Amino acid sequence: MSETSPHPVSAGGVIAALGFTREMEILRERIGNWTASRDPEIRAELEWQFLSGSKYFRPLTLFACYRAMTPGPIPEHIMTSALVVEMFHNMTLIVDDILDRSDERRGRATLHTKFGELNALMVSGYIVADGYEQLGGDIQAIGLMSELVKRLGVAECMQWRLRRRKLGVEDWRKIAGEDTGSMFEVCACLGDRTGRLRKFGALLGLLYHGCDDVGDVRGAVALGGGGEEDVRDGILTLPAALAIRDSRVGDLFTKENPTDADLAAIAAAFARCLPEAEAYLDGVADEARREARLFCPNPDPLFAIVAQTRKLSAA
Repeated sequence: MSETSPHPVSAGGVIAALGFTREMEILRERIGNWTASRDPEIRAELEWQFLSGSKYFRPLTLFACYRAMTPGPIPEHIMTSALVVEMFHNMTLIVDDILDRSDERRGRATLHTKFGELNALMVSGYIVADGYEQLGGDIQAIGLMSELVKRLGVAECMQWRLRRRKLGVEDWRKIAGEDTGSMFEVCACLGDRTGRLRKFGALLGLLYHGCDDVGDVRGAVALGGGGEEDVRDGILTLPAALAIRDSRVGDLFTKENPTDADLAAIAAAFARCLPEAEAYLDGVADEARREARLFCPNPDPLFAIVAQTRKLSAA
């Protein structure tokens, strides 16, 4: 899933709010050391991709789930898992940018735009292979990351197969739950190796996906745009699922070759549904908080990351 719209939540603010400033310093140092020590043929590509500014919600989710269950410092195997999660996340961004034909991410050229599509594809494969090598003998983490890659592949195929269809919010939940929810679900399982926080992670990922959907629409409206790639490609976002209940909007959404006027009308319909989308996301956030209370001796880190995630949809 793309994250091309600028959100008002800064990485530094989120990290400080969650209390993981030192842990993120260590992780960033590890990312920098990793990119600097890779093969010179693709080092520039890796540095361009990884050192361009991330919100780091996935590693932070992993840290929060560990801390909710276990007091004390973040151990080495959890830090390594966080590194690999960030690696695999960036692999998905590279692929998404190629699929979405996105020229920019995080305010600068996407990897395939700067270095070419071949280089971007080869780098994405390199990242996955090296990520597994980083995990060493952590069999549980290897299994979880394998689950993730398979689910993401299926999710991408499903999302594109279901483009421009009159589907509903439950369909959106299924797609979002695999596309983004699977990543956060696996992060929760990597942080708490018992599996008890799996559902919490899935709900957090659903919340993240929905907030990103809403943030994209708000960004498009603020910039005077027509909804950007998701509208153009007929992707089922949360605002889309709500808007296409109107048969007239649904008919426009399902057109194979929509005109610019069609796209503008679709985007306007999405914008009108934002208050309902926000209310729905409040409900997802409440679901996540209830799940956090069930198993955690210290649910505060999970409450904090839910609160920070919920801010992502703001204008």
